[in-house]
Amino acid sequence: MKNSFLLVLMPALLLNLSACSEQKKSDSKNDKWTLVWEDDFKGKQLDTTQWSKIPRGKSDWNNYMSDYDGLYVMKDGNLVLRGIQNHVLPNDTAPFLTGGVYTKDKRTFGLGRLEIKAKLNPAKGAWPAFWMLPKEGKWPDGGEIDIMERLSHDKLIYQTVHSRYTQTDSLRVNPPASSIVGMNPDTYNVYALEKYPDSLVFYVNGTRTKNYPRITTSQEGQFPFADQEFYLLLDMQLGGSWVGAVNPAELPVEMYIDWVRYYEPKKN
Repeated sequence: MKNSFLLVLMPALLLNLSACSEQKKSDSKNDKWTLVWEDDFKGKQLDTTQWSKIPRGKSDWNNYMSDYDGLYVMKDGNLVLRGIQNHVLPNDTAPFLTGGVYTKDKRTFGLGRLEIKAKLNPAKGAWPAFWMLPKEGKWPDGGEIDIMERLSHDKLIYQTVHSRYTQTDSLRVNPPASSIVGMNPDTYNVYALEKYPDSLVFYVNGTRTKNYPRITTSQEGQFPFADQEFYLLLDMQLGGSWVGAVNPAELPVEMYIDWVRYYEPKKN
């Protein structure tokens, strides 16, 4: 979610478009994983034992966050997160309002497979994202895992890792920290991450799209992901230095989340 990093990385990211032809199908989940937790959002209200609304902050990704109920809709077995013009909260000076939820202080995820099935409706300036932050540790030392980020009307997503290592200019492409992956913008897609002691493996609709390995290096902080628990963030955002200006005529914009599932390695 640190968009300035991705702006610098853009030439290297574009090279990864050709790598999409080398994507590989994942192994059968039933052979490797046991489902241990899921939320299918079939209730009438958000399960607040698992999720909290993301509070407003000062970064591009959270500076319009709001707890306004109209941004969080349970509809047809989906959690719908919305981005709107602010015509509803007269005492709030923000021009836009956005909805996001996270599992911070309620649920964390270790080694295993995490999946999110979602449909991302487009709008100029929309920036939906599914990503993970560590339970403890400051950015970037604790790491960050961006499972999916989409900009505006793009027919592609970004999958990125951040760490102390990736923030050093000369090291950002060894191994590549970010990849661009095509997706079908008109339907639901399943975005997944598998976290192992020695790698992070990303998927879209069961196809492996990115592998970020632990490597031997004298540099610090290359792979802080294996030895700690991470919480999950699902959020809609509008505007910012990466995605650019918002077109209010295209609002409201919505993101439909059908379910979230977490699997642990199957015991022999």
